[in-house]
Amino acid sequence: MEIVFGRVDDSIVQFTLSGASEASANALRRAMIGEVPTLAIEDVRIYDNTSVLFDEMLAHRIGMIPIKTDLSRFVRKDACKCEGAGCPLCRVIFTLTVEGPCTVTSGDLVSEDPETAPVDTNIPLVKLWKDQKLVIEAVAYLNTGSEHAKWQATIACGYKQYPVIEVTDQCDGCGMCVEECPRAVLEVKGQTVRVVDGRLEVCSLCKLCEKACIGTGIGDESAIHVKTDKTTYLFTVESDGSLPAQQIVEEGIRYIRKRSDELIESLQEISMEGQ
Repeated sequence: MEIVFGRVDDSIVQFTLSGASEASANALRRAMIGEVPTLAIEDVRIYDNTSVLFDEMLAHRIGMIPIKTDLSRFVRKDACKCEGAGCPLCRVIFTLTVEGPCTVTSGDLVSEDPETAPVDTNIPLVKLWKDQKLVIEAVAYLNTGSEHAKWQATIACGYKQYPVIEVTDQCDGCGMCVEECPRAVLEVKGQTVRVVDGRLEVCSLCKLCEKACIGTGIGDESAIHVKTDKTTYLFTVESDGSLPAQQIVEEGIRYIRKRSDELIESLQEISMEGQ
């Protein structure tokens, strides 16, 4: 397998995975969604809440706030030396004390660790009127999306098979397929149609060009054919901000490699036991 990155931003990456089966591509997708650890608020202690929201609704909103995560500094609670008691290596404590009238936002959460804070400080939590008050202590732990969606590092994570567009000699350059294409993938060049340089990957595989093509062959046969490469996939990964998008890809690959090594070791042990 080979990965080639096309677009790399903090929030979005796009890359091509080639030489892989669809099962492998889907395994990578699932790993990035459900097996990349991030911090999220799990325990909420509400000391005072006179807002219009019930405690449970407020705790749910707070738990869904994305938190900036440095994976080199934290471990999961079940793997920490403190054995789950709670320490700076496995948890981050946030406090919130606000009196109305105002709108309480994620920026009102004060972290004991300045480097670990909400990704966005403008996420609204609840509106407080005069004399209403909110006093909260919240604890964030490291976990994965397979446990709960609030630990998912991705907003969007998906792939499509790599498009392949073939134009036959029957093409007369009428341009009907060019007009029909919603993503400007095709253009008329001379007496034929071709793919615009750098636009192949944006093809949505809708095949509207095939339907629009009248062809010049026998019957209604199209002069343009849209297919897919069964071993190449275009991925788009968008981060919620807790981790850089490229790191999500790297962690997903690292997880698959780890599980593969564990499977090989198990199979080797079984084989040795059977001898």
